[in-house]
Amino acid sequence: MKLVIIGASGLVGGNCMNYMNDRGWKTIGTYFSYQALNTCFYDTLNPSNPNNFDVIGFDPDVIIHCGALTHVDYCELNQAESWQKTVQSTMNVIKLAKEVDAKVVYISTDYVFDGLEGPYAEDEEPNPINVYGKHKLEAENLILDSKLDSLVVRVAKVFGDEERGKNFVARLAAQLKEGYLKWNGFTDQYTTAINAHDIARAIFHLLSDQKTGVYHLSYGEYFNAYELVMKVVSAFPQAEAHVGKITKADFKQEANRPPLGGLKNDKFASEYPDFEFTSIEKYLHQHLQS
Repeated sequence: MKLVIIGASGLVGGNCMNYMNDRGWKTIGTYFSYQALNTCFYDTLNPSNPNNFDVIGFDPDVIIHCGALTHVDYCELNQAESWQKTVQSTMNVIKLAKEVDAKVVYISTDYVFDGLEGPYAEDEEPNPINVYGKHKLEAENLILDSKLDSLVVRVAKVFGDEERGKNFVARLAAQLKEGYLKWNGFTDQYTTAINAHDIARAIFHLLSDQKTGVYHLSYGEYFNAYELVMKVVSAFPQAEAHVGKITKADFKQEANRPPLGGLKNDKFASEYPDFEFTSIEKYLHQHLQS
């Protein structure tokens, strides 16, 4: 199996690149703005850029599209850029996949839902309430309507190992390792979470079994943002931590967030009952031991 992973300098893409390579699949990971280790340049908005990795020459069986503009508040204020980096880039990936007859895996989000009755199953109706979610849903639909062999994998609150340590859990852990944390957590915004390494493992199974359609991934627990912070704090008992409780009314955000977001993983769990997901607590325990 040969794969190209668009956006391999990020959390999900980087874990997919490393895991697929470790499994013996010939995998090329690409970057655009940040060159992570073992990645090649590719600009999805300018497929004719002479500096681009030669995807057509590589002739992949699968393209995993992880690239997007993910800063939710920035997307709200910069809608044209958000559309370009999420929707237009997906249009270009679809065109590329058709040229090489590749399957496409698209990484999406629980923000395609309004968060009124979460967590959500795959067959529930999307209704995004912010620009980021609207553009991710538009890109999803392009993939699913493309007549390509495809997978849409929705995830929420991804954590895990990454070169830049940008994810929420990693940033909290970095501060707690230094011995001090002051943070506020929302008590009225709920979600699920998923380890990026588990996303890579799950996609490996889905591709191996030639699955198509939409899959939700999470490790099953449901919590609010305050409770999430306290999970990380509990792994650092020696640190001085001051964690406050806030609500949406206490803090101005440019973009609305789904109050009851998150994803049910029943479909994946029923098809792969022996698959073991990694909780935040287990991940931090393993991380601190390494």
